[in-house]
Amino acid sequence: MPREAEPSKNERDFILEALQEDIRLDGRSLDAYRSIDISFGNEYGTADVQLGKTRVLARISTSLIAPSPDRKFDGVFIINAELSPMASPAFEVGRPTDTENLLSRLLETSLRRSSALSTESLCLLAGQIVWSLTATAHILSHDGNLLSACSIAILAALQHYRIPDTTVKGGEVTVHGLDERAPVPLALLHHPLCVTMALFEEGERVVVDPTLREQQVCEGEVMVTANKHGEVCQIAKLGGVPADALAVLNCVEMAVKKVRELDIVVAEALEKDARKRDIGGLMAELRADNER
Repeated sequence: MPREAEPSKNERDFILEALQEDIRLDGRSLDAYRSIDISFGNEYGTADVQLGKTRVLARISTSLIAPSPDRKFDGVFIINAELSPMASPAFEVGRPTDTENLLSRLLETSLRRSSALSTESLCLLAGQIVWSLTATAHILSHDGNLLSACSIAILAALQHYRIPDTTVKGGEVTVHGLDERAPVPLALLHHPLCVTMALFEEGERVVVDPTLREQQVCEGEVMVTANKHGEVCQIAKLGGVPADALAVLNCVEMAVKKVRELDIVVAEALEKDARKRDIGGLMAELRADNER
């Protein structure tokens, strides 16, 4: 199986010595994120996120299915992460890597198990028909911190998506097209986002939003999922150098601060897209009617 190219000894030593002086290769401070660009497609539920050189395309799709017998009042929410050779030569089509499995599991814990989306709102007829919603993150370019990039992309896509309006009458469900009724936003209960931090010097030095090279030479990683209200949904530390409780608490405090900043970035991107879609649309017609 192909592997990601490891940094040379000289490159590793250069990165570590620079970090000892609080210097990163791209000039950022230790607690700074790379530039984030969020754009949306013509269809609702498609978000393209660029975090530095890392790029993720998230897409939301829905279908009608029968619910699980033990959860008759809940719809289905599925999260997938797909890594292709386009992102890195270390990834192969049809052969999930440990990175892909771990990414999917962390995203599922962060977004689905934290009840970010109300699955009860996806129920149309209890025990008979529910919506099945799938959020798929396609990694197009890999330069580190895939978890943060994927969580931003999926959350932005969920907020951007509009589900078709439906009518239930006499045990029958009618799904209305866009030309009949305007689709409705999803019932999101909160907006969790993931922050990845790399540990150096036995956990004494913490680097936010590590690049691929920084992740390859770090001694461990702490991944925190939280929302803007300071509610922590997940803390993951998968191996690496030990970290005491105080160090983890400092990471959580730093992550909550970054989540609030990221939430503002996502909200501004959504507002910009809404203004773009509103030009000449229904709101313009309503304003014209009011003026008359």
